Amino acid sequence: MEHYAPVTESPARLGRYAVRRRLGSGAFATVWLAYDEQLDCPVAVKVLAENWADDGEVHRRFLEEGRFLRRVESPYVVPVYDAGELPDGRPYLVMAFADQGTLADRVRGVVAAGEPFTAGQALTVLRQVGSGLQALHDRGVLHRDVKPANVLFRTTDGAAGAEVRALLGDLGLGKALDASSRLTMVAGTPSYVAPEQAQAESPDARADQYSLGALAYLLLSGRPAFRFETLRQAADPAPPDPLPGHPAAVDAVVRRALAREREERWPDVATFVAAVEDALGCPVDGPTLPWLPLDPDLTHAGPAPSIGTGGEQALSGVRPARSVDDERTSRRRWPYVAAALVLGTAAAVGAFAGARALAVERVPDLAVVADASGTLEAEVPGGWTRVTGEAGWTAPQDDGTYPALSVGSEAGWTEESSAGHGVFLALMPGTDLPERMPGHPECDSAAPPYSGSDTQPSRTVVHSGCPGGVTVERVVQVAADRVLWVQVRSPDTATANRVLDSVTTRGI
Repeated sequence: MEHYAPVTESPARLGRYAVRRRLGSGAFATVWLAYDEQLDCPVAVKVLAENWADDGEVHRRFLEEGRFLRRVESPYVVPVYDAGELPDGRPYLVMAFADQGTLADRVRGVVAAGEPFTAGQALTVLRQVGSGLQALHDRGVLHRDVKPANVLFRTTDGAAGAEVRALLGDLGLGKALDASSRLTMVAGTPSYVAPEQAQAESPDARADQYSLGALAYLLLSGRPAFRFETLRQAADPAPPDPLPGHPAAVDAVVRRALAREREERWPDVATFVAAVEDALGCPVDGPTLPWLPLDPDLTHAGPAPSIGTGGEQALSGVRPARSVDDERTSRRRWPYVAAALVLGTAAAVGAFAGARALAVERVPDLAVVADASGTLEAEVPGGWTRVTGEAGWTAPQDDGTYPALSVGSEAGWTEESSAGHGVFLALMPGTDLPERMPGHPECDSAAPPYSGSDTQPSRTVVHSGCPGGVTVERVVQVAADRVLWVQVRSPDTATANRVLDSVTTRGI
């Protein structure tokens, strides 16, 4: 069994870089804000996750990202400054710090404010991202994961002063074009991935064009072209709805980039972007993108470390980051869940096979909820039943449909940034408990896992300091060939424990 270490404070340094705080964490790597004392500037340091350190293929892909980025000299692709290796053998890449967040951040702000992008704003971002993507293609590199979270915004010095520029980043799935025909990996983000890529066919530059087309649809409409939860859905997409708020000529241009057959798309990314510009018939909104000011506590790098402190001053006055060596608690993913679902917990909750009336028995301030088959049941606070799903889910191991139940206080309650509350229950095949538990990098800390009785084996991890309070992950061996997965997001541990204690399985 793999052992988990408690979360501790961040190390002072990664190589020669003084660590500030963690910027983000994914299935393969964690990105830290750090300071380059020799060049006197903030940088982003991307470190391979500890649990992938011994995987030669992942190690190779991580280093390839740096090599691919170094091939491209474009103002619209995140530059790599340096590379190194930690004492435990994990590689890291040192890149430019994107101090103005991501397009995903901007889209959330636009939706919250109810003010969509103007055509000029959308075209500005599309031109800059398209320029970066074309630069990659010109140097024989596919990106393969173009999506809002991988479009970064960075303040730069321009002719007229400071400006914000859109850059394309995160080539974790990138491949050389000349190698793509020999080795194809089924990966990508379902709502943005091209059908041929989702089907594990050999992709080419037109696959990235498809993803950029989905991005253009989002920018121009304020909503995604597709809402796919799995790569299986992305493999056979229906045409998107007509692009709202724009002439038919604009819709036709974007729709061609989103053609199901790659031969029907535009010849290249540059041609597609030029066609969008012609169809819109409006100027771009200049080189800067100052639409939505972000929280300076999240984006500002802060003052340089004091000389002679060895970088220790960089940690004062900011929320401590987690230790690189002890990040494994928050980054763990069940291998089969991560590989099959891609989107993690949120995708699992969204993968229900249908919808029927939820069984809800009201009691004072509580509700007893059950799935459609009556196999799973739990007692939850009454406010948690505003969003429901109970018709089953497709397990990642064998594509079979199994009982599942999801109830929450608001739409999107499973998203990392959400402060909503709810519970997700699902049965899946399995003769043993998984050794790795789903991680939650959005939370401050995670307690070491604890196990249940020998008569009914279980494993539980409690994450605290989450946007909504606490998040609890539990897996239980409920039968010789069945495992129950429980996730509870709750305002406090006491409420989470009451929900956990109420979970019941019937007929197993």
